[in-house]
Amino acid sequence: MGHSVKPLPAEERREVTVEAVIALAAEGNPSKITTAAIARRMGLSQGALFRHFASKDALMEAVMEWVAERISARIEKVLAADTSPLVALERLFLTHAGFVADHPGIPRLLFGELQKGEETAAKNIVRKLLDRYSERLKGLIEQGKACGEIEPDIDPWTAAALFIGSIQGLVMQSLLAGDVNQIRRHAPGVFSLLRKSIGRKT
Repeated sequence: MGHSVKPLPAEERREVTVEAVIALAAEGNPSKITTAAIARRMGLSQGALFRHFASKDALMEAVMEWVAERISARIEKVLAADTSPLVALERLFLTHAGFVADHPGIPRLLFGELQKGEETAAKNIVRKLLDRYSERLKGLIEQGKACGEIEPDIDPWTAAALFIGSIQGLVMQSLLAGDVNQIRRHAPGVFSLLRKSIGRKT
């Protein structure tokens, strides 16, 4: 006998669909994920899937919105804590690395999206997220300079780019190695080097 899928509210169904796409991306090539495979993972028909998303592009847009919302929430939580700028930077670095390690499908989807030559809504969401993230990082670096934790001649834009680029490098190496937990293992050591490069020399 078959089994029926318990109906879910529309918003919850959309979130479950996004999570299914991220899980499938962690298991294989994101470009080969079909709506049929997504529907199968969820125990739905393709018709039921398209009641929530008009197209695969709309689904990818929802995935990137999901990512942006959750990364932004983690950033704000770290920044709300009463800590020094360097401590906040370390917590952001480890939080970001941990988020990717917990959701290895996300970088696969993101890299695939960025390879598209045309502008897409999903790509625009990622661009805006990185812009906001960079502004937050630059603000922390300016605070660190003002309180004497960070070298006064450090350029905030360059330091923020190094911060984000270091995480991206960890992600790429972990994907090449086929071991996503590398990100979590190596993140503290990578941040330690970053901290030494920007921290105030005594």
